[in-house]
Order: sequence, then C-alpha cells, then structure tokens
Amino acid sequence: MRTAPAAPSPVPAAFPDPGGLDARAVGVMVLLCLTWSLQQISLKAVSAQASPMLMVALRSGVALLLLAALMHRRGEVPGRARLRPGAVVGALFALEYLLVAEALRLTHAAHVVVFLYTAPVFAALGLHLRLPAERLGAVAWAGIACAFGGIALAFLGGGASGFTGALAGDALALLAGAAWGATTVAIRCSTLAAAPATETLLYQLAGACVLLLPAAWLTGQWHFDATPLVWAHLGFQSLVVSFASFLAWCWLLRRYLASRLGVLSFLTPLFGVALGALLLGEPLRPHFIAGSALVLAGIGIVAGGPSLARGLQGAVCAASMRGGTGCLASMVRVTAGAAHVRCQQCKRRRRSGEPVRPA
Repeated sequence: MRTAPAAPSPVPAAFPDPGGLDARAVGVMVLLCLTWSLQQISLKAVSAQASPMLMVALRSGVALLLLAALMHRRGEVPGRARLRPGAVVGALFALEYLLVAEALRLTHAAHVVVFLYTAPVFAALGLHLRLPAERLGAVAWAGIACAFGGIALAFLGGGASGFTGALAGDALALLAGAAWGATTVAIRCSTLAAAPATETLLYQLAGACVLLLPAAWLTGQWHFDATPLVWAHLGFQSLVVSFASFLAWCWLLRRYLASRLGVLSFLTPLFGVALGALLLGEPLRPHFIAGSALVLAGIGIVAGGPSLARGLQGAVCAASMRGGTGCLASMVRVTAGAAHVRCQQCKRRRRSGEPVRPA
C-alpha cells in the first residue's frame, strides 16, 4: 500500500519565528562556510594517500549510519511515495561528487570550490523552465550573464597557460555545479519538496555511498593508505562535513531567515580560494581571480534578485510620488513568487482611499 507524502516536521512551539541574524548566527554561519570550503581542500591534501572518490563514498557511508540512527531516534520514517524521486536525487548527488573527485585529480581545489558553487545559477535556469512561479526577471538574467562571463574569463585565461589538464578539471567542476543545480530542481519539482530535510539528505548520502564505491573500484581509484593523517581527514569529512554541519545548518534554518543565511553562504568559495593558496600553495592567477569575482557577483545577483527588485521598487515608488508620476513598481519583475512586485506604500494609499495614478 502506497502511503501519502508526509508533511514536513513541524517546528516546536518553543522556537521563535525565523528572524534577522544576530552575532551567534553570523558566527555559526562563518564556521559552516569555513567547514564547507575545507572539504575540497581536505580531499585534495590527501589525494596521494586516499582516492577522493573513495573518501567521498566512505564518508557518505559513515554519515548515512549516523543520520539513520538520528532519524530512528526521532521516529522519522521515509515515505514510500518519495522513494523514486529520492533515487533520482541520490543518483544526481553521486554524479556531482564523482565529477568533483575527478576534478580534484586534475585542477586546484580552489578552482573546484568556485566552479562547484555556480550551482545556484543552474538551479535558477532549471526552475525557470519547470515552475511558472520561478520565472527569471531582468535582474536575475543580468546575474546569470555576469556569472557566465566570469566562467568564460577564467577558462580563456587558463587556456593561455596551456595547462589543458587543469582546464579539463575546471570543466568537470563546472559540470558538478550543474549536477548540484539539477539536484535542487529535482527536489523542488517532486514530492521531496514537502519531505523533512533529514529524509532528503538520507537519499543523497545513500546514493553517494552505493554508487561511488563500485565506481571507485571500477576506475582503479581504490587506494587508501590507513595512516593517522588519512583517518583524521576521513573523520573530518564524515563527522564534521557530512553530518554535524548539516545539523548546524538545520538549526540555523529553524531560527533565522534563510535569505539572510544564504547571503553569508557566499563566503564558502572565498574561503576556498584563500585556503587553497594558504594550505596547499595553489597559485592565484589574475584571470582566475577576476573570473571568480564575476562568478560570485553573478551568483549573488541571482540569489538576491528579489531583494534587489524590492529595493528598486521602493526607490522608483518614492521618486514617482515626489514627481507626481504615479507608481512604476508594477514594471519591476522578480525571480520568484508573484509575477510583479507591488509597492506596499501604494497598497496602503489604495486602502485609505487616496488616488494612485498608474505609471
């Protein structure tokens, strides 16, 4: 018998409604970004002693066991109706990290971090095609153009150096970002959109463990030197990156606004570039720095499109009312939600009976 999709786990009444960020939230978020940026640095650092693909498979298996135990303690049971989309999401997650593992063999860890974090751009494009409410506006398209311009600059500048292996690695990292974006689209457009976050992560970890273990063996990437250093990196990847950071992220989402947290998440590729140079001695070439800056700016514009539109809306409305030309805010497109932004000041004027001339 097929069961109906379960509703998301309710937030306990003791938790306040999500609000703005305080010093504690900023501190935790900075630590999370630092942790997420270190995962590629860690995999690259011990790649000669342990295959990145095998490390990802092993860390996913350990985190999967810990997550299953946590879900059992909470009484959470995956819904049957979500098994098929869960399998799709698990396969996409495995593909993402297969590409990441291959990219780390060919290019710098800093490059992998930056190109992997192009995922929001690919997710925005996919959702634009699948969901009418996620149509992209002019602001978001400008951000996408900026991001792809940065990608082109990074690639074209790299081609001048003749390092074709690094270019192939950069391309694989970019494809991993596309796979991450496809994972987001698959979650949003399926019954997983209403699933608890722990269940979605369960499918992803299961997919990575089940698919990457045989992939590592078939491709000959099975080497694992059981030294204390390698075990320490595996412990960090399993306990901190794949498990503890997820719990911390969920804790933040239950207490603070996701949009504010998302802005801080862009620290991750910045940390990745800095730590790659500091810990691994990776070179920082001008074309890559310039391209990365454009990529991150574009991602920020795409992710912050609604906020930018609201700011533009307020400025246009204020100028319109001062000049007596009416409200122009209805012409401002946004990337998600309603088709047009409506000015709150104009709404109040309509309710009070004041005339509002159209633009």
